[in-house]
Amino acid sequence: MTTIRRYSAAALLLAAIPALAGAQHIGKTRWDSTARDLFKELIEINTTESSGSTLTAARAMAARLQAAGFPDSDVVVIRQNDRKGNLVARLRGKNVTRKPLLLLSHIDVVEAKAEDWTLPPFTFVEKDSTFYGRGVADDKDDSAMHLTTIMRLKAEGYAGDRDIIVALTADEEGGPDNGVDYLLEHHRALIDAEYAFNEGGGGRVRDGRYLSHDIQAAEKVYVDFQLETTNPGGHSSQPVKDNAITQLSQALVKVGAFDFPVHLNDVTRTYFERSAAITPGPMGEAMRAVARNPNDARAVALLSSDKAYNSQLRTSCVATMLEGGHAPNALPQRARANVNCRILPNDDPEEIHRTLERVIGDPKVTVKPVAPAKPSPPSPLTPALMGEVERVTKEMWPGVPVIPTMSTGATDGLYLRNAGIPVYGVSGFFYGDTFAHGMNERIPQKAFFEGIEFTYRLVKRVTAPSAVQ
Repeated sequence: MTTIRRYSAAALLLAAIPALAGAQHIGKTRWDSTARDLFKELIEINTTESSGSTLTAARAMAARLQAAGFPDSDVVVIRQNDRKGNLVARLRGKNVTRKPLLLLSHIDVVEAKAEDWTLPPFTFVEKDSTFYGRGVADDKDDSAMHLTTIMRLKAEGYAGDRDIIVALTADEEGGPDNGVDYLLEHHRALIDAEYAFNEGGGGRVRDGRYLSHDIQAAEKVYVDFQLETTNPGGHSSQPVKDNAITQLSQALVKVGAFDFPVHLNDVTRTYFERSAAITPGPMGEAMRAVARNPNDARAVALLSSDKAYNSQLRTSCVATMLEGGHAPNALPQRARANVNCRILPNDDPEEIHRTLERVIGDPKVTVKPVAPAKPSPPSPLTPALMGEVERVTKEMWPGVPVIPTMSTGATDGLYLRNAGIPVYGVSGFFYGDTFAHGMNERIPQKAFFEGIEFTYRLVKRVTAPSAVQ
C-alpha cells in the first residue's frame, strides 16, 4: 500500500499534549526474538513482481508455523502460479460462538533496485536502533506481527471463543494475481470472518511524542480517467486555433481549479472531532466547526489549505500523466492526459465522471474511465471493538487518543469490505516517516516491538470469551 504519512504544521505543534512515548517494551522477550527472526526471514525473501516469489515466502512461514506445533490441516499454502502464493493459518478456539477474526497482511513488495539504495534492499539491516529493508514498513512488519501473535497464543495454550485466522497474501502492490481477491473467489471459507485487522493504521509521532493512534476504517476509491482530444493536424508553419494540445491544456486547467464539494462520513467526521482535541489554534477550531457543519465556508477554506486535511474533506482529481503530438514540426493530431481521482467512499464514481465533463465543458475533450471503479463501504465504528482498541491503547500509551481515519491510498481491505467483511487498519506501530516504496525503507525497532505487544493484547481481548459481544 502507498501510505502518505504527512501532517500539517498546526497538527504537530502539540506542546500541550500530555502523552509521551510511554511504553517501555524494548525488544527483549522471547516473542520479540521470534518476531525479529520471522521478520528477518521475510525481508530476505525477494517478493517483488519482477523477480521475486510470494510462494517461497508463504512456504517458509508455513514451515515456521508447523515447527511451532500447528497441525498441517490448519496451515494452508494456496499456490496461484509458479511464483505467487498465499498462506492461510488458523488458531482454533474452544466452544466457538463467534465468527473468526482475520489478521491480514500482504507479503509482496514494490520493486527495489540495489543501485538506488545505499543499503542492500533484500538484506535485513539493523543499525542505529532501526530496521532497514524492502518491506519493513509495507507490509512484512504486519506479517511477522500476526504470525508471532498466534504462535505466542498457541504456546500459552490459549483458546478463545472464536478462531483466529492469519492470511499472508500476494499482489497487493499491483500485480495481476491479487491474493485476497483470489481467496474470496476460490477459498472463501478459509478467510471468512466477522471482521479483519489490516494495514493502513498506525500512530502519529512528532519529536518522539506519540500524538494519536489512528485506526483506518475507510479508504478512498481509486479511479483513473483518460482525457483525450483529436484534430486533423497539419503543418506547424500554418497554425490554427483549433489545437489538440491547447484544448486539452485548457481542460486540465479547469480540472485543476475545481474543488469537489465537502462530504463527511462517520469516519471522517469522527476524525475531525477527535483530531481537534490535539490540534491547537485556528486549525483545531476549524476541525470542530466542520464536524458540526460541513458547509462552514471559513472552516472548509482553512482546512483545504492543508493537503492532508483537504483529502479527508472531499473527492480529489489531479492530472498525473500527459502525452501529445507526433512530430516537432506538425500540429498535434491527438493529446491525452491521465487524471487520477481519489473518490470518497460515499460518492458515486459515475457522478464524478459527469462532474468532470461538466467542469471541462468542451465536447471535443472526451472523458473515459480507464477501468471500472471498485468502491468499498466504510467499516462501522462499533463501540465494542473501538472500546477494546481504546483500552489497550490506554494501557500502553496513557493519554494517546484513538482516532479513526480514512486512507487516501488503497489497500486489500476493499475486497473484504465488498465481500461483507469489515476491515480496520490497526497495528500499534508508531513509526513516523518510513520511506515506504522509496530508498532505504526503515522503521524504528522500538516501535516494531511495541506493535507486537499491542496486537497480542488486542487480539486476546477481542477473542476472549468474556469480550464484549
